Amino acid sequence: MREWIHLYKYGRVKTMVGPLGALALAALPRGEQWDAVVPVPLHWRRRWRRGFNQSDMLARVVARRCGVPVIHALTRVRYTPTQTGLSNTGRRKNVAAAFAAVRRHPVSGRRILLVDDVMTTGSTAASCAAVLRRAGATTITLLTVARADRRLNAGPLEAAELQPGSLRDGE
Repeated sequence: MREWIHLYKYGRVKTMVGPLGALALAALPRGEQWDAVVPVPLHWRRRWRRGFNQSDMLARVVARRCGVPVIHALTRVRYTPTQTGLSNTGRRKNVAAAFAAVRRHPVSGRRILLVDDVMTTGSTAASCAAVLRRAGATTITLLTVARADRRLNAGPLEAAELQPGSLRDGE
């Protein structure tokens, strides 16, 4: 799983969105409905360097299957260093006040499916969800392709266990 995500995200192998999107779709909670899919945004500098937003591409796959629009209701207003290697506290501080609501894409009264590629501590998702909630979203569900298991004592080059899955806001 880690190799797939690294190929997609850092190797710029955009065709990996197909298999990764299939994993995300398999993890969708059954019987739930959303009004919009919102990808976790990248700062413009990181997006420019990478050439694409991996969460946005995944969000498009999911939205197509769910029959709802992708809306870019969040923007990253502050450049943040990569979360890799930061402690839980460091991750929370790193993304604090990093996101803002985009007014031209209102979420008030809407059920939102927030999409990201990987969740480690949940700091980014929590920060995004807080902004969406303040903007009036009624429900926020997080969908990720994988969740990194930080309980493992993996060194920087060792593979951490990544599991397909989703996390409901508040769980």
